[in-house]
Amino acid sequence: MKKYASLLLFALLLNGCDDGDLTVDSVDFEDISIQSCDPLLNTLLYKLKDQESLLLQLPLNTLKNDATTIGDPTVINIDSQGNGSYRFLYRAYDGTVATANICNAIPPKAPNVTEEWLATSGQIVISSVQITEEDATTKATKITGYTHDINLKNVTFLKPSGPTQVQEDFPFGTYKTTITTPIVVTFTDTNNARYCSVQQKIYNENGTTALVIKNLDPALIKPEATPVGVPRTGLINATATTNNVNYEIYSSTLPINTSGYFCTSVTQTTPTVQESWAGKAGVTADNTGIIEVTTTEETNLFRHKIILRSTTLQKGNSSFMLGTSFLVGSITINK
Repeated sequence: MKKYASLLLFALLLNGCDDGDLTVDSVDFEDISIQSCDPLLNTLLYKLKDQESLLLQLPLNTLKNDATTIGDPTVINIDSQGNGSYRFLYRAYDGTVATANICNAIPPKAPNVTEEWLATSGQIVISSVQITEEDATTKATKITGYTHDINLKNVTFLKPSGPTQVQEDFPFGTYKTTITTPIVVTFTDTNNARYCSVQQKIYNENGTTALVIKNLDPALIKPEATPVGVPRTGLINATATTNNVNYEIYSSTLPINTSGYFCTSVTQTTPTVQESWAGKAGVTADNTGIIEVTTTEETNLFRHKIILRSTTLQKGNSSFMLGTSFLVGSITINK
């Protein structure tokens, strides 16, 4: 990556380069980190070095909080001859440049821009990877952010004078976005879940989110105690319509009577599901994605304790693990 680190600098100090090859001798951006004018929006990314800047303007939500598939990055064309939604340019100044010169609505009067190179065509290539943290005890993971590796390909720069400059491979750098509130699945009542017998559904919630097991295999809930240490088990997503696990985030607070929301054949729309994470299909050989039910008999009822073993929830290309053992809660059914 060293050979590209100077980021072409567009032959600004080189007196010519009419042959189309860039030669960078004294200015090096390799060790310069990408910054953002607004880390929540990330619509203007930049690098600063002494009297020079590199600017990458992107529409809102270009840097998504989701991983890209390996070998299949996000590829975006620089549009409208460099004056569209995606812009990439280099600037040189007659003095030291600072963040205020890039991000302020009314930038300082000095320094002045003495040279500008505008990318009129090319591609912006973004490869994103999630950043996770693991609990050493439970092995549960949470997504804390994403690393976005940004490269530009076949970029044509319009110079103030002389021929256009073409750069085949142009690494811009790596930028990290942060999830301010990582998803951690919790419940208001950790011990007690709810059961919809007609819909074969088990759920537990905390008012604005819920973990729901839909289309539960009836064989997992039986009116008989399980032998000690021998629970009933079933694979998550054993079929497309069996043991489907979802973690749902809602647009507003769930109603007090949650059974009226969950235990119905009609999909409720108030509140709406704002975000949904699906349980990854279980694999017997890996001992992952398992619904475990332990049943005990009491005087007038059977108590069924539901645990998810080594369960991963996924949305798009992102995923996190609930841990090696995650308690959904217990349900009781009268004899």
